Amino acid sequence: MLDTRLLETPDTRPAIAICAYEIGDTGWDPVEDLSGEAWNPTGARTLAIDPAAPDALVATLGEALSSPACRGLLLVGRTRQEGGFKLQIRTENRSLDGTHRGNPDGPGVARATAPTAEMVREIAEAGLKARVSSETEDDVGSYLLYRVLAALPEGMDTPAVGLLRAPVDAADDQVQKAVKAAAQAIARHLAPLPRPRAA
Repeated sequence: MLDTRLLETPDTRPAIAICAYEIGDTGWDPVEDLSGEAWNPTGARTLAIDPAAPDALVATLGEALSSPACRGLLLVGRTRQEGGFKLQIRTENRSLDGTHRGNPDGPGVARATAPTAEMVREIAEAGLKARVSSETEDDVGSYLLYRVLAALPEGMDTPAVGLLRAPVDAADDQVQKAVKAAAQAIARHLAPLPRPRAA
């Protein structure tokens, strides 16, 4: 579910939507203490998007990115591969079950727009093993990444979209640390929003 009130407030910090898309995965929790306030990286604010069925989630993510206030999206999931945390930088045009093209008219491949090299460095500085990978995994994460990227309009204001995959056995505190590091790297590339004009 998308809380559109967070996108309508007169806050000049750009928003980064963060979506842990696997239902039941407790790795990412945007509320880090008893205050009930969501964590925010320096210079930006986070917009938590709850997991849902894939096609419903595509619509919710598209709605978030259609707001001028939302300048980034970080998808968070798991990887079945070894090698620590993984930033997936490309995805293929496949259906959810991987048996055919998901979009007959779309390009065969889409590439992440987030600053993945800097995200990997930031995660490594947080003490976690991370790497960039162009290998696609046939799962909901790759499907969502493709659908979101393929729907982005052409132009200079393309939002930063990335997919962070945590190892299956990564503890929740490690996932939290990696997500915060990745979001902070994205935030450094985002310019403040224009100040609202006085009426």
